[in-house]
Parts: sequence; structure tokens; C-alpha cells
Amino acid sequence: MRQGETFLSGGSDASLFLIGRNSRGNWVAQDQRGRRGGLFVSRAAALKYALFENGNRPHLVVTIPGTFDLDLGGNAFQAPAPRAEAYVQPLAA
Repeated sequence: MRQGETFLSGGSDASLFLIGRNSRGNWVAQDQRGRRGGLFVSRAAALKYALFENGNRPHLVVTIPGTFDLDLGGNAFQAPAPRAEAYVQPLAA
């Protein structure tokens, strides 16, 4: 997944969980909406939590390469803020 992308779960209540390591080496599990998650001492513990929370659907758990820090303040992949652009409307003749 790229930043700003979300996963559509086909109408089910199950959500995609992301797991990976944070900058301190701890394992992180977090749903894509940033509403549920936690820090874990092992990958197995993070995976167990993610599977429990999403109804035991392993196809809805994705391992993130690189650094993945826990952020429960919103979306796991924050979309960039929209840029304000000037719009000039031509004058009627």
C-alpha cells in the first residue's frame, strides 16, 4: 500500500491491519483507520492481536517494510493536506 491508499473490505466490518517494526524495534499492529492498535514484543504477538481484532482473517493483515510507528490519532496513512490553489473566474463581457 502507498501513502493515502485505503483498503475496501467489501462491506464487511473487518478492517485491514498493518504490522511492522517501529523505530525502537518494537512490533506495531494498527488498523488502517488508526482506531485500534498497540505495541508488542514479538511479531507473533502483533499478528495474534491483529487476527483477533479482524475476526481471524489472515488475508486482511499486511506486514509493512521499514519503520512503522504507532499513530492512533487517525488514519495510519495520512493523506497529504489539500493545497489551496487560486481560481480566477473570467469577467463576463
